[in-house]
Amino acid sequence: AAGLSGLSVGWGLWETSGDGMTGGLGDTDVARMARIGVKAMSSEHGLALLDAAQRRAEPYVLAADLDPRVLAAKSATALPALLRAFANGQGPARPTAAGRPSTDWAGQLAGLTVEAQYQNLLDLVRTHAAAVLGHAGTDAVRADVPFTDLGFDSLTAVELRNRLSAATGLRLPATFIFRHPTPAAIAEELREQLCPAAADPSAPLFGELDRLETVIAGHAHDEDTRGRLVARLESLLWRLGDGAGDGSGDAVAGDDLESASDDELFELIDRELPS
Repeated sequence: AAGLSGLSVGWGLWETSGDGMTGGLGDTDVARMARIGVKAMSSEHGLALLDAAQRRAEPYVLAADLDPRVLAAKSATALPALLRAFANGQGPARPTAAGRPSTDWAGQLAGLTVEAQYQNLLDLVRTHAAAVLGHAGTDAVRADVPFTDLGFDSLTAVELRNRLSAATGLRLPATFIFRHPTPAAIAEELREQLCPAAADPSAPLFGELDRLETVIAGHAHDEDTRGRLVARLESLLWRLGDGAGDGSGDAVAGDDLESASDDELFELIDRELPS
């Protein structure tokens, strides 16, 4: 109201003391921030940054203690946008190629059974979930327990999504963890994306049959045409029955039945029908 200028400070992590801005943070939260390069700063350091901020003309500043070694070790896609400019102290970090995980999961899983594929991916999910939560092992991350019951919140869910996306090369939505609420559900979804079901080789054949059925049903047929169609289709069925259809082409075609001699007809019956 008085028209005075204001200053907004985006604070990083202060040393936890059980109260103040960091009073609600637990060990998991502190570990998560350390993994992205944010260190805890002392009260003396924080107040010195506030004094420095007041001497600047900008209306908004970031005051945080960052670990350049951690920032430099991460690709730009793994860093929050606000921290990318600080990686290596050389401006925006160069992003790594998208979809290029360190492990070729699709190739690694290709020769395995469905159950083995699922189990491998479940181990991957549990390992990363345990790391996000700060557990030393995966025992505390049960496959059928919802992530919310395991201790995940919106921030840790996004971190797990980022880890799984980087590990598999898949583009996963930000809500991925909440759409698939258990490690088992995540593993199955990853398996379906990395190991899509092989296309049915007979699908084109049945598609042609569907098209033929539509064509036949869509035309009116006189008795003569109907009889020729029946004979042709019966001939095809004879070739398919009992593995007789070897593609040799020496069977009498359906539209040749009317012109076939008696000897040719009996020869066809002997060849096509079981004795």
